Amino acid sequence: MEWLTGFFSLIDSLTWGWALIPLLVVFGAFFTLLSGFVQIEYFGRMFRVLRGNDDGADPNAVSARQALLVSVGGRVGGGNIAGVAVAITLGGPGAVFWMWAIALVGMATSLVECTLAQLYKRSVGDGTYRGGPASYIIHGIGPRYRWLAVVYAICLMAAFAFGFNAFQGNTFAGAVNESLGIDRVYPGILLAILTAFIVYGGIKRIAKASDVIIPVMAFGYIALALITIIVNIADVPGVLYSIVANAFGIEEAVGGGVGAALAQGLRRGLFSNEAGLGSAPNVAATALVRHPMSQGITQSFSVFIDTMIICTCTAFIVLLSPVYQPGAEGVDGIVLTQQSLASQFGDWALYYLTLMILLFSFSTIIYNYYLGETALSVMTTHPMAIHVLRIAVVAMTFLGAIAPGATAVFFFSDPLMGLLAVVNLIAIMMLFPIALRVLNDYRDQLRSGIDKPVFHPSKFADLDIDPTAWPLAHEGTEKAQPHHRGEAIA
Repeated sequence: MEWLTGFFSLIDSLTWGWALIPLLVVFGAFFTLLSGFVQIEYFGRMFRVLRGNDDGADPNAVSARQALLVSVGGRVGGGNIAGVAVAITLGGPGAVFWMWAIALVGMATSLVECTLAQLYKRSVGDGTYRGGPASYIIHGIGPRYRWLAVVYAICLMAAFAFGFNAFQGNTFAGAVNESLGIDRVYPGILLAILTAFIVYGGIKRIAKASDVIIPVMAFGYIALALITIIVNIADVPGVLYSIVANAFGIEEAVGGGVGAALAQGLRRGLFSNEAGLGSAPNVAATALVRHPMSQGITQSFSVFIDTMIICTCTAFIVLLSPVYQPGAEGVDGIVLTQQSLASQFGDWALYYLTLMILLFSFSTIIYNYYLGETALSVMTTHPMAIHVLRIAVVAMTFLGAIAPGATAVFFFSDPLMGLLAVVNLIAIMMLFPIALRVLNDYRDQLRSGIDKPVFHPSKFADLDIDPTAWPLAHEGTEKAQPHHRGEAIA
């Protein structure tokens, strides 16, 4: 067992230890600059997806909004509540600033990888679509690199479908035990039953469940944070100052100063929004949209929601409470967030947060399951394999809930996520020129007055694209309504 632990520890050191975080930051900045700050250029268009699917297409297909909500559900998990508190404890308030910074460049990375996932998606034949990094490796880089897609798929399944689902179960069971004193077994059984019900419905049921759960989860948590801010409005300027001051070393809240703030902020931000890790593109590929860039823009918005909104909510809940003491030890993670809320609203807030954690954890579990299902399709299409996967995911969720030391037991998750991130970064760097072609096609249509650009596979006949995955390609394009200068992208 020791040699196995040492092996995964080596992978972790070679990826997250020193190489991967700088690579993700550099690549994010690279994509931002070469795309002309595309995440800012189309920021106004990101909000259109909230209106729902107006394409008038197959009502059984997964819409752009549903794909967004599934993705948000996956990015937003227990880490947005517990992980942010840990980052502030170890890195001080300045860690929040660097979370914001990595989210800004991560929006461009997510846009590129999710645009590629849409471009190379495949029609399943029942009105749904499947794709992701494995697909754009095989059909974009070439079939001879299928082995690389298989390596990616194995890492994706092990890290997300098994390891991280155990973490989510552990986070929820721990919160219930802390707030209600209920033994971990019972919340574990509840979560396992809910998980089984959803995953046996496939991507359509996952999308429909997310369409309900995610808005309730997000708005419920945001409302609590807004109340916290309003009640402590006089302290907000001081908190903002401390975030910036600690980020640049003007003030030092913890040992390590700027270095600790930078390391914790970047690490927490990358773990939370998953930009560049290759997980979100698997969900982005499921949506029926007019143009690949549409889903790229939508998934860029998902990064914004995760970090700039949800993580910021947790940061203000912690930093505005008297519980948090810079440099103090003993209270961190989910307990710090729980106690911070209790100090503001009383003990009832513990129960409210427990409900939020259930929604956060459950949404992430069903998202992680779908990643595992997509990974499995790369390796085998045997009907029995999918049933084995579903049973295994439900079992791992339950085992994670009842194991107090789940983070130590599932030590392989972070190293494997680091490895799949390296594979994904190699792929999107090789395919970045093609992503720019798709971006320029989208821009050209907007400049010609087309309000809703449509992707035509015939324009990209040199690429291995599935034309049946673009049923809207035959439709006419809609001209934009007259607008004032500067409103073309709103």
